[in-house]
Amino acid sequence: MKNKFIYLGLLAAGFVVSCQPEFDNDVTDGSYSAGEANFSTYVAVGNSLTSGYMDGTVSRVGQGYSFPNILAGQFRLVGGGEFTQPSYADDVNNRGGLLLGGTQIGATRLIIDASAGGPEPLAGLPTIEVSNLQAKAYNNMGVPGAKSFDLLVPGYGNLAGVANPYFVRHATSPTTTVLADALSKSPTFFTNWIGNNDVLAYATSGGTGVDQTGNPDFTSYGPDDITDPTAFAGVYTAITAQLTANGAKGVVATIPDVVSIPFFTTVPYNPITAALLASAGDPTGAGTVQALNTNLYGPLKQIFTAIGVGDRINLLSATQPNPLLIKDETLENKGAQIAAVAATIPQLAPLAAYLGATYGQARQATSNDLVLLTTRTVIGTTPADLPGAVPDDLKKFGITYPLEDQHILIASEKQAVADATAAYNAAIKSIAASKNLAVADMNAILAQLSSGLKVEDGQIYTSDYFSVASASTVLFSLDGVHPNARGYAVIANEVIKVINSFYKAHLPLVSAGNYPGATILPSN
Repeated sequence: MKNKFIYLGLLAAGFVVSCQPEFDNDVTDGSYSAGEANFSTYVAVGNSLTSGYMDGTVSRVGQGYSFPNILAGQFRLVGGGEFTQPSYADDVNNRGGLLLGGTQIGATRLIIDASAGGPEPLAGLPTIEVSNLQAKAYNNMGVPGAKSFDLLVPGYGNLAGVANPYFVRHATSPTTTVLADALSKSPTFFTNWIGNNDVLAYATSGGTGVDQTGNPDFTSYGPDDITDPTAFAGVYTAITAQLTANGAKGVVATIPDVVSIPFFTTVPYNPITAALLASAGDPTGAGTVQALNTNLYGPLKQIFTAIGVGDRINLLSATQPNPLLIKDETLENKGAQIAAVAATIPQLAPLAAYLGATYGQARQATSNDLVLLTTRTVIGTTPADLPGAVPDDLKKFGITYPLEDQHILIASEKQAVADATAAYNAAIKSIAASKNLAVADMNAILAQLSSGLKVEDGQIYTSDYFSVASASTVLFSLDGVHPNARGYAVIANEVIKVINSFYKAHLPLVSAGNYPGATILPSN
């Protein structure tokens, strides 16, 4: 049942998409020029968005579609030099994922398994062993998982600490920094797209981290915390100063509104329908809806109303979509009152303590809440470590048992994300202006995707996740966070437009339609 409401349409497609990159390198056009830029040594710094990460990992083939690699192909038309990326030659089966000492520490890439009805990791173990150190600086210094301050942290690629397994693979020494290795290439031109993870990790964790605004000491942060905007600005200033110290020009990118990506927009807040609840004994699901109202939602509504919070829950409808049941940690905990009232109702008295403990901060989701993409596999399942005396039909996540903090981004958490993003982008633009650098406003570009981004050939791309109708025009990969190859091509084009405008260059765009979308296999 857990994937029932998302992937039925996709099964009907049943096609396989896979092809190699095709770069639009029209070398016959002698009018191309570098303008005021010098692309002889191009270096890209950033995080997973720069590395070519897609479908939940970096794979050998996927890396070839990184936006810096696509850019470098166009730069070569006007004097651009060699562009190197961390080697993934050991990814012999193009599975992605990571091993450390033979133990899998990173999942293989996601594919659509049509026989199973949805995304799942490609079968088989990774072949990329982190401890096989390359000890080499590359032109693409995008490191998946890196936050802004991580670029300046010595030891971020130390195998002994395994601070970041991706950087461990290619750090030139255990004590180097990402930025130091990037600068060792002596760039004449750079792109810098860092900062997404300073707020994204908080969002994708469902807001389980801490908003560290006001605390500039990032050494005290947890992995899912929001970076203090003041600390971010300080780090970003230092990174920019070092990248431009020898006169290099470049493009910096703003941080998208992360909650607009498919990871947060695919699963609706109200996916519970009678059809979803249908079974062999109740083919329409109407009987199950009635039973839920009789046995849980009705009594809870009665209790919540009695203690003055009746708006937290309403009866389920057999004809309309119903919202998920969630825990909102910002609500006053009414557990004791719920238990007290339940104890006075004969049929609920045996479960009074459980009801108080479970529903004290429960409410139904609203359109202001965002359900994480990963939560789709949780809905309807049984939470771990519940007491055995509770009836099984009260143990269904999102239906009879509240989804928890890590499953939902509630409105206050969305606001924290928005505030931090706005502050980071203000700093990025201000610092870029102070160094006369071009800005690729990826925040604005991604915002256009929500309604449809029309590119030069007339195609309209979207930030949808998947449907039969939109499978060829979706720019995101199966992890719901990172672009697919086609998406990276669109990003490269947006950077090229900025370069052409700001540095008076004449670089050709690539044809995004020539790049592949999702990999869909008949079986895994």
